[in-house]
Amino acid sequence: MNLVITIINSTFRVLVFAVFVYTLLGYFMDRQNALFQMIGQVVEPMLVPVRKIMPRFGGLDFSPLVLMLLLQFANTILVAILRSLT
Repeated sequence: MNLVITIINSTFRVLVFAVFVYTLLGYFMDRQNALFQMIGQVVEPMLVPVRKIMPRFGGLDFSPLVLMLLLQFANTILVAILRSLT
């Protein structure tokens, strides 16, 4: 069970890191860049539902921050459930 928990933790960490990198690259890199588009293929499908719910505040997009928090929350819940099964 510890291996499953480790894999889940690692997966969620990679996803949170991907959202963070994608957000930073959006400020500094051309959106036609291959790296930006590759990370976007993973991150954008998760960001779209959050953007539909979250309004923009003065032109600022807080959906990446909300997504990172939701991913960490989901990780915590999932790991807690798995630990309670052992």
